[in-house]
Amino acid sequence: MQQREPEGSIREAHAKALVSLPFADADDFAAADRGFIGTLDDPKIRNADGDVVWDASSYDFVQGDAPASVHPSLWRQSKLVAKHGLFEVVPGLYQVRGLDLSVMSIIEGDTGVIVVDPLISVETAAAAMGLYREHRGERPIHAVIHSHSHIDHFGGVLGIVSQDDVDSGKVQIIVPEGFLEHSVAENVYAGTAMGRRAGYMYGAALDRGPRGQVGAGLGQTTSTGNPTILPPTLEVTATGETHTVDGVEFEFQMAPGTEAPSEMHFYLPRYRALCMAENATHTLHNLLTLRGALVRDPHMWSRYLTEALERYGDEVEVVFASHHWPTWGTDEIREFLGIQRDLYGYLHDQTLRLLNRGYNGVEIAEMIELPPTLEASWSTRGYYGSVSHNVKAIYQRYMGWFDGNPARLWPHPPQAQAERYVAAIGGVDRVVELAQEAFDSGDYRWAATLLDHAVFSDADHAAARTLYADTLEQLAYGSENGTWRNFFLSGATELREGTFGTPTQAAAPLIIAQLTPEQLLDAVAIRVDGPKAWDLDLALDVTLTDLGRTFHVTLRNGVLVYVEREADPETPLQLTLSKPRLIRLAGGDTDSEGIEVRGDAGVLRQILGVLDQGDPDFEIVLP
Repeated sequence: MQQREPEGSIREAHAKALVSLPFADADDFAAADRGFIGTLDDPKIRNADGDVVWDASSYDFVQGDAPASVHPSLWRQSKLVAKHGLFEVVPGLYQVRGLDLSVMSIIEGDTGVIVVDPLISVETAAAAMGLYREHRGERPIHAVIHSHSHIDHFGGVLGIVSQDDVDSGKVQIIVPEGFLEHSVAENVYAGTAMGRRAGYMYGAALDRGPRGQVGAGLGQTTSTGNPTILPPTLEVTATGETHTVDGVEFEFQMAPGTEAPSEMHFYLPRYRALCMAENATHTLHNLLTLRGALVRDPHMWSRYLTEALERYGDEVEVVFASHHWPTWGTDEIREFLGIQRDLYGYLHDQTLRLLNRGYNGVEIAEMIELPPTLEASWSTRGYYGSVSHNVKAIYQRYMGWFDGNPARLWPHPPQAQAERYVAAIGGVDRVVELAQEAFDSGDYRWAATLLDHAVFSDADHAAARTLYADTLEQLAYGSENGTWRNFFLSGATELREGTFGTPTQAAAPLIIAQLTPEQLLDAVAIRVDGPKAWDLDLALDVTLTDLGRTFHVTLRNGVLVYVEREADPETPLQLTLSKPRLIRLAGGDTDSEGIEVRGDAGVLRQILGVLDQGDPDFEIVLP
């Protein structure tokens, strides 16, 4: 269906932003260009089958003045983030930027290099490393550091090193404490739902262009290649812990529970360089991502930034991170880290202050304004996180989903509620009339609320769907936040064209293979269809030959429970197999070899028969 032009109210809002924000400040552009060495001859990165998994040139349109269909502040950020290539941070420290959502850093040691955060996909990581070697020569990799437990910081590891490299001791994999557990759990436990919503968040299925996807604020989007993982050889557990790799000393600072549950910073005395992982970037980050996650702790986030300033602020000469461009100069670094620290601290403290005055999260989100100094800094703008949804996340962290009003304790679910609202208003046609009035007046938020009820009452109402898509599109055009824009445009796309499903899969085989036996059994328990299993009372012993461990597993009252203990001959079913074969079995492979079955095989059939596969194509904007 035809996209609409930006309405007058959107153009007026953009004109005000051009006047109110410091667009004459071009320091970020100088920083983002600083040290540029070169980029790929072919900006399209392909997988082994020739499919494009990343195309840096798809954002070539992001130049010049902002079009009316993009918030000028978001356009500015996308121009900065779309820059791609190899950059020298200081001699001996390099970054490859713009070849995935994240940034890969390369630290030169005495005889080789240490790689930090090798992107999402093996294909993009290999291309990034190839670009470095093209300009800096063939230097062996002695270690890979994963600064934290999100897939854009470890997924490409097998594109630059191999399992044999690690097994032989040639390469170390250095991570913060708890890395492996958190990395695999996030991509498996709620992976189906998170993956579906991530498609909205990053706009993976949207066309690139001034009326489509222009970026996600933190990076442009996610690559669609093959994600992998390698188990660590060294876990860092304490702030102040030091390790020397290829002659380069690293001093680590732990920062768990901030942007990721497992995260760390590190200081390089040789280069007077401080890596802040993802805790100090050139945007307000997420305290709760729109794709879904555990709520992050802004209070500790702020405290770890204070600690970094206190430990390193007087000697550091450059700060770099896992996204965006570095900051140079001791005074500039102290200002940058201080503003980032104050940003998260202010949101935390003021949300708690207003919460204790009786306001709920939605109300507080409309009330909070940042102090003038924070508001005037480009690094605090809400391109990825936003004040609005971060404040609601803080409220959720402390108070949960219920705001205390008893009328909201037991509401009808969305479809039943929508049917009642629509009936009370006078039918779906009347709702669409009112929504059109709201649209024409520029009140797109109210129009979207009305139309949400309309399509949840009658999903096939053509006029409601058309106007709803048009409304979401205008909300996208007006959004400074890249992920909000992607969410609005993704909703409009699905209303017009149908569900696009889940474009990328985080639960890749190599990631699933790293599940501990306990995590694997937990993942199976999550898939049990409770009502189907109510009447089952089953037990089996599972012996993992490659690990020498046995688990007694029961399924009663719809709950799968396991305990580690010796096999009991009286248990109805005895399964003996390896962990990789158990993973395949949990995925439905009952036919291939590698399983020894003793006892009642019907127990296994009954358990597999009540496992729910999940739905990566579930509806979001429709019931």
